[in-house]
Amino acid sequence: SSLNFTESSSLTYRDSPSSAVAKNVIVLALGITINYINGTLIHTFRKHQIFYLNPRYILFIHLVINDMIQLTTAIGLFVFSYVFQTINASLCCFIVTFAVFTTLNTPLNLALMAVECYIAVCFPLRHAELCTIKRTYFLIGCIWSLSAASILPDVFLILATEPLRLFYATIFCERDILFRHPISIQKRDISHIIFLSLVWLTFFLTYLRIFFAAQAASSAEEKVKRARNTVLLHGFQLFLCMLTYIAPMTKHVLSFLFPKYNVHILFVWYILAQILPRFLSPIVYGLRDNTFKQYLRKYLLCTIRAANKLYP
Repeated sequence: SSLNFTESSSLTYRDSPSSAVAKNVIVLALGITINYINGTLIHTFRKHQIFYLNPRYILFIHLVINDMIQLTTAIGLFVFSYVFQTINASLCCFIVTFAVFTTLNTPLNLALMAVECYIAVCFPLRHAELCTIKRTYFLIGCIWSLSAASILPDVFLILATEPLRLFYATIFCERDILFRHPISIQKRDISHIIFLSLVWLTFFLTYLRIFFAAQAASSAEEKVKRARNTVLLHGFQLFLCMLTYIAPMTKHVLSFLFPKYNVHILFVWYILAQILPRFLSPIVYGLRDNTFKQYLRKYLLCTIRAANKLYP
């Protein structure tokens, strides 16, 4: 492109055809599997009133829907980068905006779920008063507003500073290529530091209190062990989600140290930061929840039985 928008470190070393096919098959298989599980979770949520009258399950299903959108856009960008390499800049702007929205939403949603769990364990008598349905939807709106405050200024900046012909050009679709203005880069780094600090602070304060409350409430080893496992699972998932905030700096350092393996480093980072956290969400919040698991198992068994009838 005459606008010099096609430069990307991911294009410096291209995959071999067999490696490219293998990576795309892996990504598509993981994406279809996770979205199928998430779709079953949404169906289960919709069919039972007990779920959509509970703030905990509303936050959970918002996380699931957000993950489905994020996963679809992220996989779409991944496949486009191999099939087309460059796409229309306007379409790229639309996809990247949705991808950033949903990627930033996930850690914020996890932080809210941590606060709700903290209130349920440490203030059980005030849980119904503090965690209402109306407040839950208001906080979900706040999540989207905070994510919008992070990405929409970049969209307005590119409209104000770039020539109009950019939106008719084709570019390699990547956030740092599209929003390449120094102000956008600086704002991204600052917002990531703020999000990183707030979310981790919320996680440590809430789940440490939950862990100590579980120890104080009962001397039963099994209960304390379950609380410890929950803390570790939530912490691991949140850690993977937070990789998004340190991605630009980390990928730059790794690419500098191992330039010949740059494309493989980007792929591993993509799996760790974009796909694996979405794979853990149904396990941590869906399959480990006794109430949700009870209804979910019924729909999964019905699906398996229907498949056996079709393909005996």
